[in-house]
Amino acid sequence: MDRENKVPIYNDDDEEHDIESDGKDVDVYSEPLLFKRRNTTSQIAIVGANVCPIESLDYEIAENELFKQDWRSRKKIEIFQYLLLKWAFALIVGLGTGLVGIFNNIAVENIAGFKLLLTTKLMLKQKYYKAFAAYAGCNLGLATAAAALCAFIAPAAAGSGIPEVKAYLNGVDAHSILAPSTLFVKIFGSILGVSAGFVVGKEGPMVHTGACIASLIGQGGSRKYHLTWRWLRYFKNDRDRRDLITCGAAAGVAAAFRAPVGGVLFALEEAASWWRSALLWRTFFTTAIVAIVLRAFIQLCSTGTCGLFGEGGLIMYDVSAARVIYSAPDILAVMLLGTIGGIFGSLYNYLVDKVLRTYSIINERGAAFKILLVISISLLTSISSYGLPWLATCIPCPTDASVSCPNTDVSGNYKSFQCPSGHYNDLASLFLNTNDDAIRNLLSTSTVREFHISSLFIFFGAVYCLGVITYGIAVPSGLFIPVILAGACYGRLVGRLFASISKLDVGLFALLGAASFLGGTMRMTVSLCVILLELTNDLLLLPLVMLVLLISKTVADVFNKGVYDQIVKLKGLPYMEAHAEPYMKHLVARDVVSGPLISFSGIEKVGNILHALRTTGHNGFPVIDEPPFSDAPALCGLVLRSHLLVLLKGKIFSRDMVPAGDEILRRFAAFDFAKAGSGKGIKVEDLDIEQEEMEMYVDLHPITNTSPYTVVETMSLAKAAVLFRQLGLRHMCVVPKSQGRPPIVGILTRHDFMPEHVLGLYPHIRLRK
Repeated sequence: MDRENKVPIYNDDDEEHDIESDGKDVDVYSEPLLFKRRNTTSQIAIVGANVCPIESLDYEIAENELFKQDWRSRKKIEIFQYLLLKWAFALIVGLGTGLVGIFNNIAVENIAGFKLLLTTKLMLKQKYYKAFAAYAGCNLGLATAAAALCAFIAPAAAGSGIPEVKAYLNGVDAHSILAPSTLFVKIFGSILGVSAGFVVGKEGPMVHTGACIASLIGQGGSRKYHLTWRWLRYFKNDRDRRDLITCGAAAGVAAAFRAPVGGVLFALEEAASWWRSALLWRTFFTTAIVAIVLRAFIQLCSTGTCGLFGEGGLIMYDVSAARVIYSAPDILAVMLLGTIGGIFGSLYNYLVDKVLRTYSIINERGAAFKILLVISISLLTSISSYGLPWLATCIPCPTDASVSCPNTDVSGNYKSFQCPSGHYNDLASLFLNTNDDAIRNLLSTSTVREFHISSLFIFFGAVYCLGVITYGIAVPSGLFIPVILAGACYGRLVGRLFASISKLDVGLFALLGAASFLGGTMRMTVSLCVILLELTNDLLLLPLVMLVLLISKTVADVFNKGVYDQIVKLKGLPYMEAHAEPYMKHLVARDVVSGPLISFSGIEKVGNILHALRTTGHNGFPVIDEPPFSDAPALCGLVLRSHLLVLLKGKIFSRDMVPAGDEILRRFAAFDFAKAGSGKGIKVEDLDIEQEEMEMYVDLHPITNTSPYTVVETMSLAKAAVLFRQLGLRHMCVVPKSQGRPPIVGILTRHDFMPEHVLGLYPHIRLRK
């Protein structure tokens, strides 16, 4: 307990600041975040900007006297209001996310449609240079606008946002992740970025958008905007807000893919770290509302009232027209498809990791460099999308009278590009389309020879590379669509190569290829399987999709972790894994406890509390009762920093060490200690304690959580880590095994389970099996 736990933080000017960490719930976060690890207790030098300490969320209910009195005083009608409010907020989240999903799709279809129509018209007039200038110019303008929004308003909106939401639901408290400004930039930046022709999707950002909407609704009211109704106060805690954000993440997937069941399973499998049966029902209700909203607007837009939105937009890849009949050779081909897909998926993750580390160095230089990087990638994407189709040969249009060839509208399988009448350019049909329409073309059934094998090779290589280098720039960008696009092209290519031995339609091969890539990158199985089946509307594919996902995930797990896990680690978010690391089995709880431990008496001197608050960053303090208030020193419970600040602000002091609990219970309500908004809580600097009051006493018993989670000091660290994560804790008290010692050994928090801390204390432990 004599180890000092200091975290040196380096800012942009290379000045060192010692922030005293409690060793309890603080790690370090920066945007962008890139670690250089050291073999010390918890020293992490970070290269990046906007460096700030990050803490944990208080999911545990502080069962103190104020809380118990509040629950005892609640009437049945108030409990009914609380339950009704949970369902009402779930309804609002579903409606809001569904409407945003519709708005995103209509905006992208119309903006990208206008750009593609303009390019097509100029191509038909054989004004090729003007067509490229118009195409690249539109892309550049849209990309610059998206980058400016991210760089100047909300840097946290860059990327897909799924790793950040996953970390938040794990207990990581980073307020900017779900701020209103982040929501604004996420919506409009995603529209601009996807319309700019980047190889990105709007589906990943929809998960972040749904979580932001849920966070905004679940704030529990606002004094600033006079939303202080009593029934809104029920949600001023991290536990209810976490549940609502889980519903929002599921609603985002449902809105992105029109997959309500897939959204629930995504939240269960990938996003949420804690789950309850009651939450399952509310999440399912939320995604059902999203599905109803989407269906209503699809029917409305089918009449032509949404501009160019109609056939495209909300993606539905209907492959049910193909016959799903397979034999042993087909199974072997599918297994090979899954194996190679897993290898390509793990390679994709490896390359994304390297690119993110490189972009982190560029982005930390400031907003101008972020925008310049976006402009560079935009120009490269425009050159590739417009230039590579010139390598393709013109193909005669099919003789089927039901096919419109060549297409002169926004979407379609048969783009004429530079080809003469009666011919089409297959590469242009893939490049000069929205990403959703390109996927739809790749998954089209009964069109075996629509694309040349050489064209599929070119498109696969281009999309694979562009997808890797595009993720990480300062625009909201999802990984789902780039991975599906590359995987569908790869699957169709394999289908063409195995056409002599397999009877499966190339469209079905394209779908299975997309599944193999998704399994190899995301490492999800159940949720991806359901999402793909809801996307394609064909249950007959279930066995093959399951087989491909299992094989690709198993193969990819040999090489590295899932892409979202890698990004969480790269960003330095102190994420608690579901399983304990093997080396934790060789340690016990007391081995990693950081010190020095600061505790308070049940009735403590004001000056001592104020000194501890000013000199430490601790967020939880043990409260110990000593004689004459107890027969022997005993652990009374745990008191939170935020609660101490509120109590000191109220100045209910006494000159003698006497209990004052009744007066505190009369003067304060449970709501006074509720979770404050970001940056709105009481700070030490806000306290106005006079010198005379420093020698007075304050009773901590009414605000002390008398039932904290405790573990004995000899408990395996691996067991403690699993318990810590499953219960969603912020503090875990470590108590002695034998009597006659101080009643508490220390406090374990998220920081104490991080590999940087454990392996810093015991570097030799990594050598043990």
